[in-house]
Amino acid sequence: MSVPIHPLAVSSYTATSALGLGLESHLAALSTGRGGLRENDFSSAPLACWIGRVDGVEDAALPAAHAMWECRNNRLAWLGLHQDQFIDRALDARQRYGAARVALVLGTSTASIGATEEGYRRLDEAGQMPAELRRPPIHAPHSLAGFVAEALGLEGPCLTVSTACSSSAKVFATAERLIRLGLADAAVVGGVDTLCDSVLFGFNALELVSPEPCRPFDQARHGISIGEAAGFALLERIVAAPDAPRLLGYGESSDAHHMSTPHPEGLGAELALRDALARGGLRAEQIDYINLHGTASMKNDEVEAALVARAFPSTTRASSTKGYTGHTLGAAGILEATFALLAIRHGLVPGNFGCTHPDEACGPQLALVSERREVNVALSNSFGFGGNNACLAFGRAPA
Repeated sequence: MSVPIHPLAVSSYTATSALGLGLESHLAALSTGRGGLRENDFSSAPLACWIGRVDGVEDAALPAAHAMWECRNNRLAWLGLHQDQFIDRALDARQRYGAARVALVLGTSTASIGATEEGYRRLDEAGQMPAELRRPPIHAPHSLAGFVAEALGLEGPCLTVSTACSSSAKVFATAERLIRLGLADAAVVGGVDTLCDSVLFGFNALELVSPEPCRPFDQARHGISIGEAAGFALLERIVAAPDAPRLLGYGESSDAHHMSTPHPEGLGAELALRDALARGGLRAEQIDYINLHGTASMKNDEVEAALVARAFPSTTRASSTKGYTGHTLGAAGILEATFALLAIRHGLVPGNFGCTHPDEACGPQLALVSERREVNVALSNSFGFGGNNACLAFGRAPA
């Protein structure tokens, strides 16, 4: 049985997605009900779908000192690091604790595979990639963490978590363990995933991509919309930032029911949820808001809706924000953790964008439109392929 953890301060956090660059853009979009999806203008061949594309990635060139890491995924990471003064906060933590005492734990599902795709499309007669793409570090799953470690000058534990859509939620759990075990004094956590053909056509081959903007939990939903995002957070012991919001708990599970379909009764999701509440010393009735995984796939939404309806009182509010941003895959955990933190900071429950007629499994908890109300404790659900599940619990610092 999980025992409560000592909460950690989330002393800085930021997000970059189809809604814009930085927290203010995201808060404005959630407040006004402005979505960020557009018709697909990215894939190398036509594909009728909608995507959550970040503007400005193509212009975000890396400095010459980091040219070895040049690729679209790392450009998005670089763009994300420079929002909300996050890079300055991370460098300050390095100065205070020492480069070897700040851990780096990042989640991604595809890393820099877009660069690898380009290399294979451009093979020469000898079967070799073009010279400018013969950089082995960008063709590996650790490309993102390797680049960010170099960019921030960090020398502590450096890990890549790649558990599909739960990747950048699980980074919080890994970081908490590193700090609790004395292997680090602080941790930069986050996740980045960019659009690429492998993802767009791969999910389309699974018949999971909607031809229209995704509609989480709606009776007429037709599947997911793929998005991209970068997000980061700095975790420290509470004494370093006593007024910052807190990571209260986390839960993880792996039900291994199916490669791409959740357990029909939501077993793994419920185990992760119960684990998060136990580690946070929380009861279900204390939860003010839940950011749902809610991808708009048929089975995922049905199972998650039923879980929330049976596990929480009617006063709890819940919504999926993927109608705003699309499903950002390995970056979904950090992006939606940021939405939970914004809900606490600004007293804003985001509306379940794109849903007009909720699925019959939904209970009264589903918030169809954005609501102003006090949020002291918020959960964020991330349920990935293969039954890789994570649930994070965040709370306001006590007055």
